[in-house]
Amino acid sequence: METILNYFETIPPLHRGIIIVGGLTFFWIIEGMVPLFGSNYKKWKHAIPNIFFTITTILVNLPLAFLFLKSSDWVMANNFGIINWLPEMPIWLYVILGIFLIDFIGAYLPHLIEHKVKPLWMVHLVHHSDHHVDTTTANRHHPLESLIRYVFTLMGIFIIGTPIALVMLYQSLSIIATQFNHANIKLPKKVDNLLSYIIVSPDMHKVHHHYKLPYTDSNYGNIFSVWDRLFGTYMKLDTDKIIYGVDVFPNEKENSNVKDLLKQPFQKYRKPTSSIKE
Repeated sequence: METILNYFETIPPLHRGIIIVGGLTFFWIIEGMVPLFGSNYKKWKHAIPNIFFTITTILVNLPLAFLFLKSSDWVMANNFGIINWLPEMPIWLYVILGIFLIDFIGAYLPHLIEHKVKPLWMVHLVHHSDHHVDTTTANRHHPLESLIRYVFTLMGIFIIGTPIALVMLYQSLSIIATQFNHANIKLPKKVDNLLSYIIVSPDMHKVHHHYKLPYTDSNYGNIFSVWDRLFGTYMKLDTDKIIYGVDVFPNEKENSNVKDLLKQPFQKYRKPTSSIKE
């Protein structure tokens, strides 16, 4: 475990890029072998705006990584934060606890807030307006959202007291997890259901991308599903009934155009359709 932490403490930007590209390529290939939904969309054309936003996410995060480093150095030097105030524990427990807490403060919490605060929802809309969710959708985030998520992660470093190694380890795990749970893959129902008790499985997350409430406002988890189950935001829906996108922003042409997507957060807010029963 110490070897892993030592590696992520100084992980080169190139290696972080390899993780993103490698995971994307791996799940892209798997999607072609066991797809959840058919090939009724142009996979390469669909990927263009999503790859664009993956690049902008990288461009936003990489230059700001030094703030993560400085903040982590400060909390460790001053013995500040939750996991630094707890009694001494085995390193494996320290790592697991740290990752769990980052997943809550840096991922679940901001995701929930983005769905509840109108201006933030309009920013997050770029992610939800994809009409064909697959592994490339994982990093389809407006640059403003990348900044929002960055601020929450930075806040998490101070609250939790995480060293930079844990932050980088979590972000690497998060990349793979989101590429996996967005992937257009069909797992055996029992396997997917079993996974969903521990991590966010593909079928579980696809419910979150259903085009209407109340399903859009459910299953906010990033890596771990425990937060949704603990806070009552977990929902199930047969994948055959899932329709991707957002009901009040139905224009697929605009939702597939980079220029229109960049302007999407500044559109007039449209109230989602009232809750329905599927």
